Amino acid sequence: QVQLVESGGGLVQHGGSLRLSCAASGRTFGSYSMGWFRQAPGKEREFVAAIGWSGGRTYYADSVKGRFTISRDNAKNTAYLQMDSLQPEDTAVYLCAADRRATPTIQFHLYNYWGRGTQVTVSS
Repeated sequence: QVQLVESGGGLVQHGGSLRLSCAASGRTFGSYSMGWFRQAPGKEREFVAAIGWSGGRTYYADSVKGRFTISRDNAKNTAYLQMDSLQPEDTAVYLCAADRRATPTIQFHLYNYWGRGTQVTVSS
């Protein structure tokens, strides 16, 4: 079992940056693909980015490609989401998730473990 805790959210101006962290419990963090998703009020959960076990394979939603970077540090049991050039439409609760597959997936229903999320608000 894996427990995930997100941090790093907050209020930022249009064009600003934030780095989200997802700290995982357990000794097998390196055996989980990690994903970031987001959910805005009244909207469905949306895929943002995902990374495989070793970090060599990454996927991004078209809406964040070139602005967001997902990474992981297996020695620290932590995944990250660096968010640059933030826009008001990026405002949402950001959640991290873990999946046992080596290859990351963009489908949220395939992830086994979820954090509670961290709020990101981008002002215009």
